[in-house]
Order: sequence, then structure tokens, then C-alpha cells
Amino acid sequence: MLVPVVMAGGVGSRLWPMSRSSLPKQFVELSFTEGSLFQNTLRRLQGLANLQSPLVVCNSDHRFLVAEQLRQLEINDSSILLEPVGRNTAPAVAMAAFSALESDPESLLLVLPADHVIQNKSVFHEALMQAVALAEQDKLVTFGIVPNAPETGYGYIEKGDGAEDNSSYTVARFVEKPNLETAKSYLSSDRFLWNSGMFMFKASRYLQELENLAPDIFESCKNAFEGLEQGDDFQSIPEAIFSQCRSESIDYAVMEKTDSAVVIPLDADWSDLGAWDALWELQQKDSEGNVLNAGEGAVTTEGVSNSFIQAQSRLVAAVGLQDVVIIETADAVLVADKAKAQSVKQIVDQLHSLGREEVNTHRLVKRPWGSYESLTNEDGYKVKHIIVKPGASLSLQMHHHRAEHWTVIKGTALVVCGENEFELMENESTFIPKESKHRLSNTGETDVEIIEVQVGNYLGEDDIVRFEDIYGRMTK
Repeated sequence: MLVPVVMAGGVGSRLWPMSRSSLPKQFVELSFTEGSLFQNTLRRLQGLANLQSPLVVCNSDHRFLVAEQLRQLEINDSSILLEPVGRNTAPAVAMAAFSALESDPESLLLVLPADHVIQNKSVFHEALMQAVALAEQDKLVTFGIVPNAPETGYGYIEKGDGAEDNSSYTVARFVEKPNLETAKSYLSSDRFLWNSGMFMFKASRYLQELENLAPDIFESCKNAFEGLEQGDDFQSIPEAIFSQCRSESIDYAVMEKTDSAVVIPLDADWSDLGAWDALWELQQKDSEGNVLNAGEGAVTTEGVSNSFIQAQSRLVAAVGLQDVVIIETADAVLVADKAKAQSVKQIVDQLHSLGREEVNTHRLVKRPWGSYESLTNEDGYKVKHIIVKPGASLSLQMHHHRAEHWTVIKGTALVVCGENEFELMENESTFIPKESKHRLSNTGETDVEIIEVQVGNYLGEDDIVRFEDIYGRMTK
């Protein structure tokens, strides 16, 4: 049985400011995709034989994003493994392998990053079927992308001896991201493929090689799996054990050292959307070579060519520019040389060091019960627009440092404040004193929308004490 293992734990910092740590690129619906990259990763598997329910490995902070996007695909029997800390792909896949073996000792794992684009589904499926045959022979299969440019942003795989029909090759070696001259030589030699980060192998075979080649990682993951915490919808990996595991990729831990690695060339219009220039490459361009995306904003240009401009919330006007990236969101604007798009990560690192919240969240933040959007954030007060979905409820909670004023602008809210429980109708308001237990619920069939005004000397999202929560967010 073929078990898709979707690795959904990255943060996509090179696609800032669209991608944030609370909403990484794999969960964002792009202008040229139907659904998110994560959802499309699962959609393109439809039609494969003997396909089992997916196993998703993600950061615990994204568990409700994953659950909601699976629900939208009507996938109700998936397994979701929550990583308390990131430890790269070798430990993550080990945890997935242990999980798959519990259901089927002959499980084949198809390891897929959640943020790739593959436009030729039929060619992709053909490669997967070739990989199944090899994996059943105890090979550890990876997929190498047939290069069409001297790319310096990818690692490479050098092909070794080929099968009779050249459909697969032994792996001669993995090589790091090269400089431009080396990348040109790789492209002209026809012996190198881009390293896609996709794999297929028996779960048991992978664990066998991991135990032989990286026994410390194997033992850490085995111990972590034995301590796995079972929830209703998620399996939580214990942090105390998993945090001690060495952080390592599959490439370094296993694939570069094993004698059983094979690579299948894949030419299926693939991209890992590693930076903004990759999004420009993929999308339809106007007569000047521009990609102009206007969401709820607008874009107008004069004398602009070969550029990527995206407006999320307002008008962006550009004059006399070539080969640039301009990305506008409600709270941040990125302007970059398209050729230097990979360097956006360094900007994100700077923002992290400055403690800027723009690297973590958008103004609009999704929650399992709905969403909130920060409208104003000043010293001493903050204003939010809150939407609560039908049947949803915020946690019963308290704040030490702030009071709140709620005004309902749509629907009917059920409010708990202290010992009181009452309905709040449209155009009605209530006051929530600090250090009072309170809860906001929607028992109706349409969204409830409120304007919340917070007042206090500290307005951070961490000023919250939960007493009851139906989404498992209480600290144990």
C-alpha cells in the first residue's frame, strides 16, 4: 500500500511578506492555483492505485490549518503528526515510517514536500509507478528534476549507472548548490538532475538504513514514537524526547551514504516555488513580460517590464522599472531586484532580530473558530474585527493586562462574562473587565462578526489564560 507522507512544516521565508510563520506558503492559495499548494499536493495523487490515506507531518502551530484544508478536500481519514520542534526531514520521515508500520508492515512511503508545483500530472504518475517497482525491490528512490537552466538555488544529483531503458539510475553523488559556472557545466554534461526532495521507499527499509547509518536519530525517533500522545484528531510527538534528536536531512543522514539509492529523472513542469522569481516564471505574462496580480488591491504601471507586482489590499503604481518584485500586503511591502529574490530570507532574518511581528502573522489571522483582523494597534489600545463561524466558540479565557469592549455588527453572539451568560444582538455592546473569565460563541447558522477594542498596558497575544478549550490549545 502506498502511503503519501506530506511534509508540511516549512515557513517559506523567501516568499515573505505573503508567507509568514503562522501562515506559510504551502497553506496560501496563490493567484494561479485552485486551493493551496498543500491541497494541490494531495489532489495530484488522485487516480493512483493502492493509495492510502495521507499522513501529514506539520508544526503543531499549524494543526488547525492542516485539518481545515483536509476537510475542504473531504479527506476525513488522514493522520496528522505534530512536531513540537523542527528537526529536518530524516527524523520527520522516521516518525512517519514508524506510524505507517503500525497499519501495514509492507507500507511504501511516498515522501512529498507540501509546497511544490507539478503541472504534468500524467508524467508524474508514470514516474511514481516506476518508483513503486524499485521500492518493492528494497531500493531507496528519489526523483531528480531534468534541469532546463543553470540553477544555483537547487542541490543536484549526479547520475550513475542507468537501467536498460534509462528510466532510472544509481546515485553517483549528491552535490550542494553550485555557483553559476559549475551549474552551467552540470547542465551541459547531461549527467546531473535537480534534487527535488521527493522520495519513495518501504517504511521498514528506510528505518533499517537509518538505524545503520544514523543510529542516534533512529533511537531518538523510536523513543519519541513510543511516547506519542494520541488525540482525537492529531498525534503529538513528545517535545522532551524529540528536541534531543539531531537535526538532519534525509540526504545527509541516509541517501548520500546508502548503497541502495536510485534516482528517477522527472520532467513534469516542476517548481518548488523557492522565491518570487519562481512565481514570475510560472505565471502568464503581459506583452511587457510582467506578472501583475491584483487581489483586493490594484496595479497600474508605466514603462515597467519583466517584473512581478502583487497588490493585496491597495493600489500599487510603478514607473520606469525593470526586473523587479513588488509585493504589497496590508502591513508590509517588499521591493526587490528579481535576480536577488533568494536574498529575501536575509530580510526576514533581520526582521526576526528586530522582533517585528510582520514575520509571524498577517493582519488577518485564521483560527480554528474563525478569524480576526487587526485594524489598529497603538500604545494602550488595539482594534480587531473578529469573525466566529457557526457552531464555533473561543476558549473560556482571562486576560491579566487588558479589558475588552465588544460590539456585534452581524449575527447574534452568546457571551459568557464572569457568572453571567447572555445573548448580544447586532448593534449591541458589552464590556469585558480584565481578569474576568469570558467566552464568545456562535450558536447560530451564520457568521458572527464583532468589533473588539482592547484597552490596557499590555496587548500581546500571549496575555491569555485558558480554562476550557475545545481545540486542545490548553497548556498541560
